[in-house]
Amino acid sequence: IGKDLDSLADDVSFGVAPSLIVFSLFKEMHYPASMEFIAPYMPYTAFLISVFSALRLAKFNNDTRQTSSFIGVPVPANALLAGIHPILISESFNPLYLLALVCLFSWLLVSETPMFSLKFKSLSWKDNKVSFSFLIISIPLLVFLKVSGFAAVIVWYILLSLLTGKRK
Repeated sequence: IGKDLDSLADDVSFGVAPSLIVFSLFKEMHYPASMEFIAPYMPYTAFLISVFSALRLAKFNNDTRQTSSFIGVPVPANALLAGIHPILISESFNPLYLLALVCLFSWLLVSETPMFSLKFKSLSWKDNKVSFSFLIISIPLLVFLKVSGFAAVIVWYILLSLLTGKRK
C-alpha cells in the first residue's frame, strides 16, 4: 500500500496542485472577444493534468519496464506550468496556448516516450553521461533563471530524453 499512497501524494502535489494553478491562470487570463463565450468553461480543462497524472502514476506502479528509466514524462514535470506563471498571464498570451500546454503535458505523461532516470548505479561517466549532462546544464539554469529555471530544467529534461532516447 506504500507505493499507492506515495502515488496519491504525488498526484496531489504534482497533479492536483498544478491543475489548480492552471485553473486560476485561466481565470486571470485576458480572453479575446472571439473567445468570451468559452471563457467560463476553459478553466476546467486544467483538471486534465490531475487526471492524466493519476493515470501516469497508475501505469508506473504496474509497468515492469520502468525500473531504471521512465516511459512518459514523470509527474513532477507538471511544475513547469507553475514556473512560467508570469508569461502565462501577460495580455499577449492567448488562452489557446495554455490549453495546448495542458493537452501537451497530459499526453506526455501517458505517452510511450522513453525518459531517463536520475538513478545512479555507479558514479562513472560512461554509465551516467546522460544524467551527468543533465545535471551540469541544470545547475546554471537554476542559478541564473531562479524560479523560472525550474521550467527551463524540465524543458531540458524532456529535450535530452528525446535526443538520447534512453530506454532500458
